[in-house]
Amino acid sequence: MSVLWTSAEAVAATGGRATRDFAVTGVSIDSRALAAGDLFVALKDARDGHDFVADALRKGAAAALVSRMPEGCTEDDPLLIVPDVLKGLENLGRAGRARARARVVGVTGSVGKTSTKEMLRAVLSAQGSVHAAEASFNNHWGVPLTLARLPRDADFAVIEIGMNHPGEIAPLARQARPHVALITTVAPAHLEAFDSLEAIAREKAAIFEGLEPGGIAVYPADLGVSPILAEAAARHAGRVLTFGGTGAADADYRLSDVQLSRDTTVVRAVRRENGGQPILFKVRTAGRHFAMNALGVIAVAEALGADPVVAACDLGEWVPPAGRGARERIVLDIVEDHLAIELIDDAYNANPASMAAALDVLGAAETQDGVGRVREGRRIAVLGDMLELGPDEATLHAAIAAHPMMSRIHTVHCVGPRMRALWEALPQSRRGEWHATATALAERAHHIADAGDVVLVKGSKGSKVSLVVDAIRKLGQVGAGEMRGVE
Repeated sequence: MSVLWTSAEAVAATGGRATRDFAVTGVSIDSRALAAGDLFVALKDARDGHDFVADALRKGAAAALVSRMPEGCTEDDPLLIVPDVLKGLENLGRAGRARARARVVGVTGSVGKTSTKEMLRAVLSAQGSVHAAEASFNNHWGVPLTLARLPRDADFAVIEIGMNHPGEIAPLARQARPHVALITTVAPAHLEAFDSLEAIAREKAAIFEGLEPGGIAVYPADLGVSPILAEAAARHAGRVLTFGGTGAADADYRLSDVQLSRDTTVVRAVRRENGGQPILFKVRTAGRHFAMNALGVIAVAEALGADPVVAACDLGEWVPPAGRGARERIVLDIVEDHLAIELIDDAYNANPASMAAALDVLGAAETQDGVGRVREGRRIAVLGDMLELGPDEATLHAAIAAHPMMSRIHTVHCVGPRMRALWEALPQSRRGEWHATATALAERAHHIADAGDVVLVKGSKGSKVSLVVDAIRKLGQVGAGEMRGVE
């Protein structure tokens, strides 16, 4: 691998002191996931990273970024000593951004940041080398870490920027300095820290404050808070591109038709320029929200100078990552492989907007009749708490019962104290089990799902409904294990 940082470059970037010369090929904040040649950054979170420096060096770290001499280390070890480790990482990230030739895209939004970032990775990879954040590295340490890892010769960089509280996005956007900034949507989320949807919109719009001179703002045109986004874009962007649904007549990119099938979303859209240029594309998973995110991606591709029609074709290479709407077939019998459950794993995050989108997908899913213990295949939802919704959380949870697709859902199982409000609002005919913890419902996995069913698992990460996903997957591992044991 090529050298990412020499000791001299790292010292110049951070103002720190190197105990000896070194060269690193990567940057890591987790000693468990360390690769040989990495710079280990000793951040302090639940544990103090300094406690792991000696172990990281033994595992092959080429150096460590520290604020003091760690236990078990000496001046002979390759250390970069700074007054504050997080500030040192931020400075390294700024220097990484400053030296890079990449065209940088910043992505934020209440829903769809990570999926959209991965769509951009897929689309831009056909145009050049792409550097993008891992997982959801979008906070006060994730953004500078992503920038510190940015190869100087990358053609594009996609930086995800998130927030939990007011005032977080603008500083991160100024570190990233995007040429193009995309807002996927604005929806009720983190309402414990914000008193209104308008306040959330103002925080999301702060991403435009980090735009490079003449930078391009991309945002939805048909939200109630779109005027707030437009005002911020007018102040900070050199150019604006908008996208929206069928009713967004003035949007630069507008959906004209969305068709959902079992594992595909077929989208027709119109580019307002040139008299309404038609664009046809498909995404390899079902979901109207994926169609909208993809439209934003096409707008970003145009902003970067790429052909939007080619970008639309390249969207077919993207599939959702685990926990964000990924679909998989869980075969229950290794011999009779038609005996299967279709699992929709959307267990990473949840708020009212993403919950509604997931229920749309479940409602459109096709079940299989006559193959399980129950004659008809069922659409089953396993829904965990939506966190950080503030004082109206009970009302927002109960409101899910009125979602139009509920009429197509057979049973709803609920997990967590907040989801009790939904469970009580459901009609008896659709009310499944309620459990205070995901562990309790996971133990019931073999009772709640059967061959022919489509099962959606959705909830905030803190609700731990991913345990239910794992339990349903294991229903298929029994048969596979028995087959492996046959001689």
